[in-house]
Amino acid sequence: MKFLKYFVVFAVVFTSCKTKKNLIDANAIATEMSAKKVARKHVAANFDEKTVDAKLKANFNNGKVKQSISVSLKMIKDEVIWLKGTKFITVFKAKITPTSVSYYSPYAKNYFEGDFSMLKKILGTDINFNQLQNLFLGQSLTNVKEEKQTVVIADNSYVLSPEIQASLFDLFFSVNPSHFKLDKQSVVNSIKNQRLDISYPSYNVVDDVVFPSEIKIKAKQPGKFTNIDFIVKSVEFNKDIDASFSIPNGYKQIKL
Repeated sequence: MKFLKYFVVFAVVFTSCKTKKNLIDANAIATEMSAKKVARKHVAANFDEKTVDAKLKANFNNGKVKQSISVSLKMIKDEVIWLKGTKFITVFKAKITPTSVSYYSPYAKNYFEGDFSMLKKILGTDINFNQLQNLFLGQSLTNVKEEKQTVVIADNSYVLSPEIQASLFDLFFSVNPSHFKLDKQSVVNSIKNQRLDISYPSYNVVDDVVFPSEIKIKAKQPGKFTNIDFIVKSVEFNKDIDASFSIPNGYKQIKL
């Protein structure tokens, strides 16, 4: 009986370890699957932890400014995204909530307080809090279960797109066949010659959570572009987060 007891324990531990190991299968092949099922699996792969505390390296290039900085990312899911960029000194701090964007730069001695127009100026497309949060988590900018989707297989990804695209832009979501988070997502406005591409070249498993280890953002509009590459150096979940934020006196307000 003792042998049987230990064998059962060993089998359970071995099976759970095997499951964790296979959260990311680099050899997974995208085989035929309905759009509804792909959408359901992608939504099921959503990030369910309470907080994120991450250290990133960010490479920024808009043709005028090209620099690399270290970024601290703190997130209380569905409540706040807090960012701090440093390069020897603090370059900027930002706090984003579902209703507001606050930003200041000790380097430039300026600040912004307002709506999401600042992010729209950077990315060239309207983006809300939930979409920005999903951008960092490897999830689709819109809920793929809310609208009927079509699916094709391209570059070993399930590419979802709404059966009826919005009048102003087209959406495309490339879903990974292993963990069903995103390989890439695109927002394309052909009329205005604008597009936003967000790709996720790799993921890591941290505490049984599949989390992006690289995020590449490419925003293009006529005469302008912005490229931001994030490399995740470390990440922890469910820590207590200090998202305190106050704009110093004497800074000049940014007018958009």
